[in-house]
Order: sequence, then C-alpha cells, then structure tokens
Amino acid sequence: QVQLVESGGGLVQAGGSLRLSCLASGRTFSSRAMGWFRQAPGKEREFVAVIRWDGGTTYYADSVKGRFTISRDNAKNTVYLQMNSLKPEDTAVYYCAGHRDYFRFTVVGRTGLEEYDYWGQGTQVTVSS
Repeated sequence: QVQLVESGGGLVQAGGSLRLSCLASGRTFSSRAMGWFRQAPGKEREFVAVIRWDGGTTYYADSVKGRFTISRDNAKNTVYLQMNSLKPEDTAVYYCAGHRDYFRFTVVGRTGLEEYDYWGQGTQVTVSS
C-alpha cells in the first residue's frame, strides 16, 4: 500500500513560481512512474506531468511544457513539480498519483486517470492576475 501526501501549494502572483512536493510511504514508490494531475473548479481532473520510475523519462501536457518540471528523489520517496511562469489558468488543486505498472519503460502518453492506482489528497494552487 502506498500513501501520498502533497505539499507546497499556495497563493502566488502571475509570473511567479511554486514547488510542489509529494511524499510517498510504502516500498513500491521507487518502482512506479509518478504523475501530477490537477483539477480546477467545475472542470475534470487533467494530466499535468509524469516521470518514469528511475527519473529517466518525463512527459508533459502541452499546457505546461516549458514552464513546469517534474523530478523525483527515490532515496527520499518524493516527487516534485517545479512550476514557473505561473498563469491564472494554472489555478487548481494539484494531485500526485502512482502509476499502476511496475518498472514501466515508457511514460509517454500515460495520461489517463485510470492508469494510476494511488492518489494524494491534493494541494491548492492559486495564481492571481
């Protein structure tokens, strides 16, 4: 069983930066790809980014490409999302999630919510204009 706890959300002005963290408990963190998703009020949860189990490959939604960076530290059981050049449309609750597969080689296109087994409780990010 894996439990995920996000932190680092908050209120920031447009153009600013935030770094989200997701701390995982359990023994399988380092063998799973990890993703970040977000959900804005009145909208469906959407994919943001994913990183392979060893950090070797990443994949991003077009809306955040070039502004957000996903990374992980398996020794600390933590995955990060560095968010730069934030826009008001980035306002959402951000969730981290663990992919259902172990040691998956490729993460390109792994954007479906149904592919992820474990979810955190979310952290609010609000970007003011």
